[in-house]
Amino acid sequence: MAIPFFKEMRIGGYMLKQKLLGRKRYPLVLMLEPLFRCNLECVGCGKIDYPDAILNRRMSAQECWDAADECGAPMVAIPGGEPLIHKEIGEIVRGLVARKKFVSLCTNALLLEKKLDLFEPSPYLFFSVHLDGLKDHHDKAVSQKGVFDRAVSAIKAAKAKGFAVNVNATIFDGHAAEDIAKFLDFTTELGVGVSMSPGYAYERAPDQEHFLNRTKTKKLFRDVFALGKGKKWNFMHSGLFLDFLAGNQDFECTPWGMPARNIFGWQKPCYLLGEGYTKTFKELMETTDWETYGTGKYEKCADCMAHCGYEPTAASAALSSPLKALWVSLRGVKTTGPMAPEISLDKQRPAQYIFSAEVQKRLSEIRRDEAAAAQLKEAQKASTAA
Repeated sequence: MAIPFFKEMRIGGYMLKQKLLGRKRYPLVLMLEPLFRCNLECVGCGKIDYPDAILNRRMSAQECWDAADECGAPMVAIPGGEPLIHKEIGEIVRGLVARKKFVSLCTNALLLEKKLDLFEPSPYLFFSVHLDGLKDHHDKAVSQKGVFDRAVSAIKAAKAKGFAVNVNATIFDGHAAEDIAKFLDFTTELGVGVSMSPGYAYERAPDQEHFLNRTKTKKLFRDVFALGKGKKWNFMHSGLFLDFLAGNQDFECTPWGMPARNIFGWQKPCYLLGEGYTKTFKELMETTDWETYGTGKYEKCADCMAHCGYEPTAASAALSSPLKALWVSLRGVKTTGPMAPEISLDKQRPAQYIFSAEVQKRLSEIRRDEAAAAQLKEAQKASTAA
């Protein structure tokens, strides 16, 4: 099943409505993380070293639906952790589809074939399968042999049952442009679309040596796109975002474009950075000091060119300057010539490291809740005995 054209129309209509209402900040995609637990330990992941007490926590189906209603974004992406581990994932997706939210279920696909029966094909649902490259490269990236073959098998099984499937690739330093081009040729043969994003330099990721800086990112993507001239790679990105990756657009980050809700609450300021949490989406939007985040403003954002911050910027630019977007679409991504000026880092504020304090705070809350639940259980038991 192809991604429906009306998805683009619906999201475009939503953006136009926000613009007409004069809203400066609004969400495009809710990043919903109902759990952090995963069945892989990828070296570039920054979310797998939480204590078990946190990894064992889950958002309920009702909490997931409430978050979608509260946020109001037309699309919900469900990353993780591995969402197919969640026992209620079928129910969660059904509830979101019933709300006519476009759902992107992001998975490493190890459980996908086994759990396909939990879902029904719908124009509102597509699977986004994690593939970082061809077989050897992907299995190395996820630190486990055989994952690529199982993921490809699951993609074929899902497509055979009528589901829409894309793949998402995280790009790290050392991945040759020629190999990325061969991977994109493979996805074309597989009949799936592709989303690609340079990996964000998670401070907690086991491998800190292979994150791309902005200069390397732009050079690499120019080389990749040059190799793709004349080919019909099916990118699930706007042309302006691809043009940004190739260094031709001077975009600034739109961190509120893809807000994140997880087991802790609403994450400040975005899916990639955890700098505190709020209880409500309204509180997130009104109390986050948005002007202090982004490349040139904050040290942790210095090298970020990830899709979750810059695809909303590209979408907004396309709405404001449709002729510019049309020109890029017709001309293709420019792979030679001068690049757009880079943002100066001279005035960025230093990074703050609050991860350990946040973890201790959450562990204290979990232990308090567990103690209260145990006391209540004992009281009910004593009452029944009396």
